[in-house]
Amino acid sequence: MAITPQWKDELRARITLSSLVQRSVKLTRAGREWKGCCPFHDEKTPSFYVNDQKQFYHCFGCGAHGDAISWMVDHAGLQFMDAIKELAGMAGMEVPAPDPIMAKKAEARASLIDVTEAAQRFFVESLSGPQGGAAREYLQRRGFSAQIMREFGFGWAPDDRQALPKALGQFGEDMLEAAGMRAANEQGERYDRFRGRVMLPIQDARGRVIAFGGRILDKRDGVAKYLNSPDTDLFDKGRTLYNLHRAAPAARQSGRVVVVEGYMDVIALANAGIADAVAPLGTALTEMQLELLWRMVEVPVLCFDGDAAGQRAAMRAIARALPMLAPMRSLGIVRLPSGLDPDDLIKQQGKAAMERLLAQPAQLIDTLWEFERDAQPLATPEAKAGLKARLMAHVETIADPEIKSLYRRELGDRFSAFAYPPRAPRAPLPPRQQPGQRGAWKGANLPPPGLSDEARAQLSAIMAGGQRQGLMAAVLAGLARYPGQISRHAEALSALARIAPEAAPVIESLFELAETLDSRGPHAICTPTQSQPAPSADIRYAFLDDGTDPDAACEDLAEAVSLLVERPALEAALAATISRFDSDPEGSFAEQTRLRAQLLAVEERLKAFGRRKAAAPVDSDENTA
Repeated sequence: MAITPQWKDELRARITLSSLVQRSVKLTRAGREWKGCCPFHDEKTPSFYVNDQKQFYHCFGCGAHGDAISWMVDHAGLQFMDAIKELAGMAGMEVPAPDPIMAKKAEARASLIDVTEAAQRFFVESLSGPQGGAAREYLQRRGFSAQIMREFGFGWAPDDRQALPKALGQFGEDMLEAAGMRAANEQGERYDRFRGRVMLPIQDARGRVIAFGGRILDKRDGVAKYLNSPDTDLFDKGRTLYNLHRAAPAARQSGRVVVVEGYMDVIALANAGIADAVAPLGTALTEMQLELLWRMVEVPVLCFDGDAAGQRAAMRAIARALPMLAPMRSLGIVRLPSGLDPDDLIKQQGKAAMERLLAQPAQLIDTLWEFERDAQPLATPEAKAGLKARLMAHVETIADPEIKSLYRRELGDRFSAFAYPPRAPRAPLPPRQQPGQRGAWKGANLPPPGLSDEARAQLSAIMAGGQRQGLMAAVLAGLARYPGQISRHAEALSALARIAPEAAPVIESLFELAETLDSRGPHAICTPTQSQPAPSADIRYAFLDDGTDPDAACEDLAEAVSLLVERPALEAALAATISRFDSDPEGSFAEQTRLRAQLLAVEERLKAFGRRKAAAPVDSDENTA
């Protein structure tokens, strides 16, 4: 039988983790836990904790984390099965006999590793031989030190279609092909997959060679610059991170892991002394690779080129990560200067410049907001609504309910601040004309139209009702004075009629009477002396003053209409949002916050509008002009 998760759970339950750890680390009791100095990095103040109840250890300094099995692997240096056997002996448990099928697969994998390890030795020997001269010159031009070349196992694949069968005659053709070293064309001819390339071994988490990557020396048409091994029984590119076996110990020391776009970037960073870098292998980051990263640190740093392709790669990684976000588990994003990769940046500006960028990564949510905000022009309401729809579509992919709620609120607040910014103070009105002067209608050379005597009389009766004071009466009076503006504000007034039913009869009558406009009478629906609503005693509205230029008056009237309509609309929306709190508390709360902020902004505009009118000088002759 195989070692099942249930069997491992039973093994952990029988082991007291603190007793196991105390064999090599001094621990002291700290409440329900034990604490001590971390064995994975040098420290003077204890930050390493062991929790027997939860069966894990954790270091808040370097991020080391695991259970009894991982302790034996990471600290004692045992292989997995050796760790299992030793712990089982402590716990008085028998290790299950291996599954024959799984054992056969493990044996086959071990045989394939023999192939890849032998191929690695051949490539290294070829690099140091006569055929490897051009490759050695290329690596020297790149500035790689001899130590880095040995550490990362640089090699050379001769430009020979049959080099490997000659060099690795102990392995059959089928094994070479199963290990990804050989391929066959449509005619059945078999040939070496890697030819005329600088070779790099790809290793698993235990440091065993499982695949290869090769780079050509000179650009050639129709030839891929980089070539990786295909997926095999040894190698799954979506589950492998290049340099993981070196970066994991370094990450425990630095508390950081850096993800770059390719393995040459990893080596460039290592050459500069930055050892905690990994890279995917020719694909965007996968869910499994993200899990591997989060096992090392809580916030891996993704480093991308500053061009458009790098930005798209960052968004692909973010889209993969959003459904997997969890408390204390996110991503940091670093974008390099445009046109530079890590190697270029280090050569031009030094290691310190790279470290400064890595020390201040952007948050995932900041990168998401900036990418979608800048994705297309936002000059129209429809485009802005599209921005919000894209942001909320991202939020809906988040599985953790608390993080989803927080992202919805944060992105909603950012969108509201962007789409509904506070309005700048209006410019002072132009000098008023002499009393009695009339300006021309905006955009028209013909005399402004008016109403018939009958229409004017009906409107005067409506306006003589109870709402003679305040902003609504002033707006209606302004529209009576400038009937050409009624059609401009028809949609807003219709919305007001729906929201404020008490205003509906006046608004409907205003629409009906405006349709009867003719050119026989004065230009206003009612004259200043004929039943026009009186303005408030302490507020003067420019659009009701005879001396105001008509263009300025109409713009002032538009601001008044906007203020009149926006507040009840927001109040109605807020009431609807509150009513659905029980069914959607997270969404309702976020929407209430946004609407209350907008209401506050409208209140400030109303106050500013009132103060501006109150500050206007009162001409004692104005009402009799």
